[in-house]
Amino acid sequence: MLVLAIDTSTPAVTAGVVSLSAPSPDAESPGTESPGTESPGTVETLAVRVTVNPRAHAEVLTPHVLECLAEAGLTPAELNAVVVGVGPGPYTGLRVGMATGAAFGDALGVPVYGVCSLDAIAAAVPTTQSLLVVTDARRREIYWARYDGGVRVEGPAVNSAGDVDPSPSTLIAGSASHVDFFDLPVDPAETPSPAGLVTVAAREILAGSVPAPLEPLYLRRPDAKTLAERGK
Repeated sequence: MLVLAIDTSTPAVTAGVVSLSAPSPDAESPGTESPGTESPGTVETLAVRVTVNPRAHAEVLTPHVLECLAEAGLTPAELNAVVVGVGPGPYTGLRVGMATGAAFGDALGVPVYGVCSLDAIAAAVPTTQSLLVVTDARRREIYWARYDGGVRVEGPAVNSAGDVDPSPSTLIAGSASHVDFFDLPVDPAETPSPAGLVTVAAREILAGSVPAPLEPLYLRRPDAKTLAERGK
Protein backbone atom coordinates (compact mmCIF):
# COMPACT_ATOMS: atom_id res chain seq x y z
CA MET A 1 0.00 0.00 0.00
CA LEU A 2 1.14 3.54 -0.74
CA VAL A 3 0.64 6.08 2.03
CA LEU A 4 1.09 9.84 2.12
CA ALA A 5 2.41 11.01 5.51
CA ILE A 6 2.23 14.60 6.77
CA ASP A 7 3.23 16.31 10.00
CA THR A 8 3.28 19.98 10.97
CA SER A 9 3.24 19.66 14.75
CA THR A 10 6.80 21.01 15.13
CA PRO A 11 8.86 23.67 13.32
CA ALA A 12 9.66 20.90 10.79
CA VAL A 13 7.23 20.79 7.86
CA THR A 14 7.31 17.11 6.91
CA ALA A 15 5.82 15.17 4.01
CA GLY A 16 6.66 11.76 2.64
CA VAL A 17 5.45 8.80 0.62
CA VAL A 18 5.75 5.43 2.31
CA SER A 19 5.23 1.88 1.08
CA LEU A 20 3.45 -0.31 3.62
CA SER A 21 3.05 -4.06 3.31
CA ALA A 22 1.75 -6.73 5.67
CA PRO A 23 4.41 -8.63 7.63
CA SER A 24 5.40 -12.08 6.45
CA PRO A 25 3.99 -14.80 8.75
CA ASP A 26 7.50 -16.18 9.28
CA ALA A 27 9.28 -12.79 9.46
CA GLU A 28 9.96 -13.27 13.18
CA SER A 29 10.39 -16.36 15.28
CA PRO A 30 7.96 -16.69 18.21
CA GLY A 31 9.16 -15.08 21.39
CA THR A 32 11.71 -12.75 19.76
CA GLU A 33 9.71 -9.57 20.31
CA SER A 34 8.89 -7.64 23.44
CA PRO A 35 5.27 -6.84 24.33
CA GLY A 36 4.01 -3.84 22.38
CA THR A 37 6.77 -4.04 19.76
CA GLU A 38 5.29 -6.60 17.35
CA SER A 39 5.96 -5.54 13.78
CA PRO A 40 2.84 -3.92 12.29
CA GLY A 41 4.17 -4.39 8.76
CA THR A 42 7.05 -3.53 6.47
CA VAL A 43 7.50 0.23 6.14
CA GLU A 44 9.73 1.69 3.42
CA THR A 45 10.16 5.42 2.81
CA LEU A 46 10.06 6.16 -0.91
CA ALA A 47 10.51 9.95 -0.69
CA VAL A 48 10.62 12.59 2.01
CA ARG A 49 10.81 16.38 2.22
CA VAL A 50 11.47 18.36 5.40
CA THR A 51 11.74 22.12 5.84
CA VAL A 52 12.46 23.48 9.32
CA ASN A 53 10.61 26.78 9.45
CA PRO A 54 7.73 27.38 11.86
CA ARG A 55 6.33 30.11 9.60
CA ALA A 56 6.44 28.16 6.32
CA HIS A 57 3.88 25.40 6.94
CA ALA A 58 1.29 26.74 4.51
CA GLU A 59 3.86 27.72 1.87
CA VAL A 60 5.86 24.53 1.51
CA LEU A 61 3.65 21.62 2.58
CA THR A 62 1.71 21.01 -0.64
CA PRO A 63 4.83 21.52 -2.82
CA HIS A 64 6.60 18.99 -0.55
CA VAL A 65 3.81 16.46 -1.15
CA LEU A 66 3.95 16.93 -4.93
CA GLU A 67 7.76 16.68 -4.95
CA CYS A 68 7.61 13.43 -2.98
CA LEU A 69 5.09 11.93 -5.40
CA ALA A 70 7.24 12.95 -8.36
CA GLU A 71 10.41 11.52 -6.79
CA ALA A 72 8.62 8.23 -6.08
CA GLY A 73 7.29 8.14 -9.66
CA LEU A 74 3.68 8.14 -8.45
CA THR A 75 0.49 10.04 -9.17
CA PRO A 76 -1.87 11.09 -6.36
CA ALA A 77 -4.44 8.56 -7.63
CA GLU A 78 -2.08 5.73 -6.68
CA LEU A 79 -2.19 6.58 -2.97
CA ASN A 80 -4.15 4.21 -0.74
CA ALA A 81 -4.24 6.22 2.49
CA VAL A 82 -3.10 9.40 4.23
CA VAL A 83 -1.60 9.65 7.72
CA VAL A 84 -1.44 12.99 9.52
CA GLY A 85 0.22 13.94 12.78
CA VAL A 86 -2.43 15.56 15.00
CA GLY A 87 -0.06 16.93 17.60
CA PRO A 88 0.29 18.00 20.25
CA GLY A 89 1.47 21.15 18.58
CA PRO A 90 0.75 24.84 17.98
CA TYR A 91 -2.70 25.78 16.72
CA THR A 92 -1.75 27.25 13.34
CA GLY A 93 0.75 24.59 12.37
CA LEU A 94 -1.58 21.71 13.17
CA ARG A 95 -4.42 23.28 11.20
CA VAL A 96 -2.28 23.45 8.05
CA GLY A 97 -1.17 19.83 8.19
CA MET A 98 -4.54 18.39 9.10
CA ALA A 99 -6.42 20.47 6.54
CA THR A 100 -3.96 19.45 3.81
CA GLY A 101 -4.17 15.78 4.72
CA ALA A 102 -7.97 15.89 4.86
CA ALA A 103 -8.10 17.65 1.48
CA PHE A 104 -5.95 15.00 -0.21
CA GLY A 105 -7.99 12.23 1.37
CA ASP A 106 -11.27 13.79 0.28
CA ALA A 107 -10.08 14.47 -3.26
CA LEU A 108 -8.70 10.94 -3.70
CA GLY A 109 -11.41 9.10 -1.80
CA VAL A 110 -8.94 7.43 0.57
CA PRO A 111 -9.00 7.18 4.38
CA VAL A 112 -7.12 9.71 6.50
CA TYR A 113 -5.68 8.48 9.79
CA GLY A 114 -4.67 10.86 12.57
CA VAL A 115 -1.87 9.81 14.91
CA CYS A 116 -0.22 11.41 17.93
CA SER A 117 2.94 13.08 16.67
CA LEU A 118 4.87 12.10 19.81
CA ASP A 119 3.97 8.46 19.09
CA ALA A 120 5.52 8.87 15.64
CA ILE A 121 8.80 10.04 17.14
CA ALA A 122 8.76 7.12 19.58
CA ALA A 123 8.06 4.67 16.73
CA ALA A 124 11.36 5.66 15.12
CA VAL A 125 13.37 4.81 18.24
CA PRO A 126 14.44 1.13 18.19
CA THR A 127 14.36 0.43 21.90
CA THR A 128 12.40 -1.42 24.56
CA GLN A 129 13.69 0.98 27.24
CA SER A 130 11.48 3.48 29.02
CA LEU A 131 11.53 6.41 26.59
CA LEU A 132 10.63 10.06 27.18
CA VAL A 133 9.67 12.12 24.09
CA VAL A 134 9.59 15.93 24.27
CA THR A 135 8.84 18.71 21.76
CA ASP A 136 8.64 22.49 21.97
CA ALA A 137 5.34 23.83 23.33
CA ARG A 138 6.62 27.43 23.50
CA ARG A 139 5.90 29.61 26.57
CA ARG A 140 8.88 27.83 28.18
CA GLU A 141 6.93 24.57 28.18
CA ILE A 142 7.20 21.18 26.50
CA TYR A 143 4.82 18.63 25.09
CA TRP A 144 5.77 15.21 26.39
CA ALA A 145 4.82 11.54 26.60
CA ARG A 146 6.43 8.46 28.09
CA TYR A 147 6.73 5.02 26.47
CA ASP A 148 7.48 1.59 27.87
CA GLY A 149 8.35 -1.16 25.42
CA GLY A 150 7.05 0.99 22.57
CA VAL A 151 3.66 1.62 24.24
CA ARG A 152 2.61 5.06 25.49
CA VAL A 153 2.07 4.90 29.25
CA GLU A 154 1.89 8.62 30.13
CA GLY A 155 0.78 11.71 28.23
CA PRO A 156 0.53 13.44 25.94
CA ALA A 157 0.70 16.44 28.24
CA VAL A 158 2.08 19.97 28.37
CA ASN A 159 4.19 21.24 31.28
CA SER A 160 7.28 23.21 32.07
CA ALA A 161 10.34 20.98 31.77
CA GLY A 162 11.01 21.31 35.49
CA ASP A 163 7.65 19.77 36.28
CA VAL A 164 8.33 16.61 34.25
CA ASP A 165 10.04 13.84 36.18
CA PRO A 166 12.54 12.07 33.89
CA SER A 167 12.32 8.82 35.87
CA PRO A 168 11.76 6.01 35.22
CA SER A 169 12.81 6.82 31.64
CA THR A 170 16.31 5.79 30.62
CA LEU A 171 16.34 7.42 27.16
CA ILE A 172 14.96 10.62 25.63
CA ALA A 173 14.13 11.76 22.10
CA GLY A 174 12.63 14.85 20.51
CA SER A 175 13.40 18.54 20.16
CA ALA A 176 17.16 19.09 20.17
CA SER A 177 16.82 22.28 22.20
CA HIS A 178 14.70 20.60 24.88
CA VAL A 179 16.15 17.12 25.44
CA ASP A 180 19.09 18.77 27.20
CA PHE A 181 16.78 19.81 30.03
CA PHE A 182 16.94 16.18 31.14
CA ASP A 183 19.95 14.16 32.27
CA LEU A 184 19.22 11.21 29.99
CA PRO A 185 20.95 9.59 27.00
CA VAL A 186 19.59 11.11 23.77
CA ASP A 187 18.29 9.28 20.69
CA PRO A 188 18.70 11.34 17.49
CA ALA A 189 14.99 11.18 16.50
CA GLU A 190 13.91 14.85 16.76
CA THR A 191 10.68 15.18 14.77
CA PRO A 192 7.99 12.86 13.39
CA SER A 193 9.20 11.05 10.28
CA PRO A 194 6.96 9.69 7.50
CA ALA A 195 8.00 6.13 8.44
CA GLY A 196 7.20 6.78 12.10
CA LEU A 197 3.79 8.25 11.29
CA VAL A 198 2.84 5.30 9.09
CA THR A 199 4.18 2.78 11.61
CA VAL A 200 1.79 4.12 14.25
CA ALA A 201 -1.21 3.75 11.94
CA ALA A 202 -0.03 0.60 10.14
CA ARG A 203 -2.36 -1.89 11.81
CA GLU A 204 -5.42 0.23 11.08
CA ILE A 205 -4.37 0.83 7.49
CA LEU A 206 -3.64 -2.84 6.78
CA ALA A 207 -6.91 -3.89 8.41
CA GLY A 208 -8.87 -1.39 6.34
CA SER A 209 -10.30 0.17 9.50
CA VAL A 210 -12.52 3.22 9.20
CA PRO A 211 -10.49 6.06 10.74
CA ALA A 212 -11.83 8.19 13.54
CA PRO A 213 -12.48 11.86 12.71
CA LEU A 214 -9.33 13.99 12.84
CA GLU A 215 -9.06 15.67 16.23
CA PRO A 216 -6.15 18.03 16.95
CA LEU A 217 -4.24 17.63 20.21
CA TYR A 218 -3.81 21.27 21.20
CA LEU A 219 -3.69 20.52 24.97
CA ARG A 220 -4.24 24.20 25.68
CA ARG A 221 -5.94 27.24 24.22
CA PRO A 222 -4.23 28.95 21.22
CA ASP A 223 -2.06 32.02 21.75
CA ALA A 224 -4.25 34.09 19.44
CA LYS A 225 -7.56 35.37 20.83
CA THR A 226 -10.72 36.52 19.12
CA LEU A 227 -11.92 40.11 19.59
CA ALA A 228 -14.67 38.85 21.87
CA GLU A 229 -12.17 36.96 24.03
CA ARG A 230 -9.93 40.03 24.27
CA GLY A 231 -12.84 42.08 25.56
CA LYS A 232 -13.53 39.75 28.46
